[in-house]
Amino acid sequence: MNNDINIQIFNWGPCMIRMKISDSFKKLFLTEAEKNKLDFTDKLAGILDKEIGYNEKSKNIILPQLSQCLGVYNQAYERYVNKRFDKQPEYILSAMWINYQKPNDFNPPHDHDGKLSFVTYLQIPELLKQENKDYKGKSCGPGGIQFLYGNGPRDCVSYMSFFPEENDMFIFPAWLKHWVAPYKSDCTRISVSGNIHDSAPLNNIVKFAPEYLKDKK
Repeated sequence: MNNDINIQIFNWGPCMIRMKISDSFKKLFLTEAEKNKLDFTDKLAGILDKEIGYNEKSKNIILPQLSQCLGVYNQAYERYVNKRFDKQPEYILSAMWINYQKPNDFNPPHDHDGKLSFVTYLQIPELLKQENKDYKGKSCGPGGIQFLYGNGPRDCVSYMSFFPEENDMFIFPAWLKHWVAPYKSDCTRISVSGNIHDSAPLNNIVKFAPEYLKDKK
């Protein structure tokens, strides 16, 4: 990871960052996705026809580069709260999936489980870019992503919205409400999302502590 990497930290409630991943990292996400067929549509809030989960082998291949991104988030968080961690967080990639968004697909307002979540954009077709550019309303427009925090008065910054670019990665607290606007263009946008825990989920305790459980039998 480049020490002079360009990231954005947003001036509002939670610590959320936007950064760029490399083309090689993007290719890795896509290559590993082709090896997976685990249907995730029944596990997610999105109204999309195709959402595919990554298996453990693929997650382990991707994790070293993703860990560097989480390290960037940790540095941003320390700057955000103006305090260093007493102990660096230990993260577990609990779930990761790839989204193939098509016309009229959308993600309603939702949050995720875990400590942190991320979304990174691998393919944004020119048709969608043009549709968003032609949009005349006040929101982030077709294909945009919006984050909502709190319900304060109008002079408070309570939401952020973006039309993402390819290679963008957003990392944010998993509890942060967000949603994705639909679009009409005949094209497919590809993104990857994932959930990060800071301790072993209880339903995975056998996986993370098999020796301990064996001794207790």
